[in-house]
Parts: sequence; C-alpha cells; structure tokens
Amino acid sequence: MQDFSFHKPQNLAAAVDTLKKRPEAKALGGGQSLIPVMKLGLAAPSDLVSVAGLAELRGIKVDGKELVVGAGMTHAEVADSAEVKKAIPALAALAGHIGDAQVRNRGTLGGSLAHDDPAADYPAAVLALGATVVTDRRKIAADDFFRGLYQTALGADEIVTSVRFPIPEKAAYAKFAHPASKFALVGVMVAKGPAGVRVAVTGAGPGVFRQADMERALGGRWAADALAGVAVKAEGLNADPYGSAEYRAHLIGVMARRAVAAAG
Repeated sequence: MQDFSFHKPQNLAAAVDTLKKRPEAKALGGGQSLIPVMKLGLAAPSDLVSVAGLAELRGIKVDGKELVVGAGMTHAEVADSAEVKKAIPALAALAGHIGDAQVRNRGTLGGSLAHDDPAADYPAAVLALGATVVTDRRKIAADDFFRGLYQTALGADEIVTSVRFPIPEKAAYAKFAHPASKFALVGVMVAKGPAGVRVAVTGAGPGVFRQADMERALGGRWAADALAGVAVKAEGLNADPYGSAEYRAHLIGVMARRAVAAAG
C-alpha cells in the first residue's frame, strides 16, 4: 500500500471541496471495499477523505411512499432498523446477510454502491426496487447509475448522500453465496411495486443487471412456477473456479424462483 494523506472533514461541503482540490483523492466510508483494493495495489489514491459519521449521510426515514436511507448507514444499521423492517423487509434481510459481522458493522450503503462490486448485494436491491441514488448535487435513477464492472455514473468528486427506495407491494432477495466472502455467486432480487415488476441479478455478470424475460413472465402472473419456462442464457455470464457460466445461468433461475416464493 502506498502512502496517502488522510482527511476528516466536519461536514459534507468540506468533504466535496477536499475531493475537488485533490483529483487523485478518494472518499472513504467504512473502508470495507476501498482498503482491500489498496492493499492489493489496485488503487493508490493520493488522499483519503473520510465521510464516516457525517450528519448529512446519516438517518433512515419513511418519506411518503419512499424509504430514505442515508448513505452513511452501515449494513448492520439497515438490517436492524425498525423502519426498514416495516417498510421493506426484504432490504433488511438482504443487509443482514452481507459479508460477516465486521463488514456489516463497518461497511456502508453509499460505499457499497460507489464501489459497485459485481457480486455485491445492495446493487440488486437498488435496481430491483427502482430506487433513486441521491448525491451532493443530483438524483440518479437506478437504471442510469450502474455502468458495468466497478463503474457508476458518479463523478470523481461526487458523494452519495442517500438512497430513496419506493416501497414495494412485494419484494424478496435470494442469494447463493460464495463460501468464504459471502459475496453472491448469484443473487436475485424480485420486486412488484410502483414501477411494475423488476428482477435484478448480481454476481452472475460483470455488473448488476435486470432480467427482462423474468419480468415479463412475473408481470403476467406473480408465481414461482411462472418462471419455469424462462430460459436463462449463459452467454456473457461470469465463469470461475466456483461456477461456470452455465452453472450461474441455472442459479439465476433457482434464486429467482426462491425469491418469488419468499415474497409471497
């Protein structure tokens, strides 16, 4: 790991200003994504700007028909939140199975989304629920936020401040987890809500994506067996020692049916 300067601004404006003045700087939330990458030598920021604990990034509330979660909330806080459990139980359950206890108590919603690991859990929830990612300067629809392998619509000095999740009629997440990291070999989030039926898949490809064939099938009839005739193609899916592309294609169908059954 290379040397870097550490900054701990007292508010969001100061954090953004520091990032703007230092083009090679990176914002640091809980450090569960960025620090391991730095240890591997895959990133070498000149400065780390800590946004952990900033008041503007904290809080969970229901605002009309949306659940608003601050980007600085840890996975454990989302999992344990009474507001989340009542409004979107599937989101609380998803957060409760991210990584291990250390990751859940340090990692944050905003950090996970900004990093956009292709096997992370939160992107599936954001995409399936049709959420809106709010930053220090704009609002970004989920369909426009994720751009591929570790790529998002965020600018270099842009900070996620919160995520607005439309409260669905039904939703659930099913994951086949990597035995060590607990990242998703394949994870599928299904939701039926204001934006209709949406199905998001993580872990299977170079980034989170929607499964249009499954959305059409479930739009016609919301039932696990409605997916029986949906054939998932292996082309373009990940293949590694833990699972071939064909295996992942099969798991997408299995996890999707489990998620629909869990959503009821």
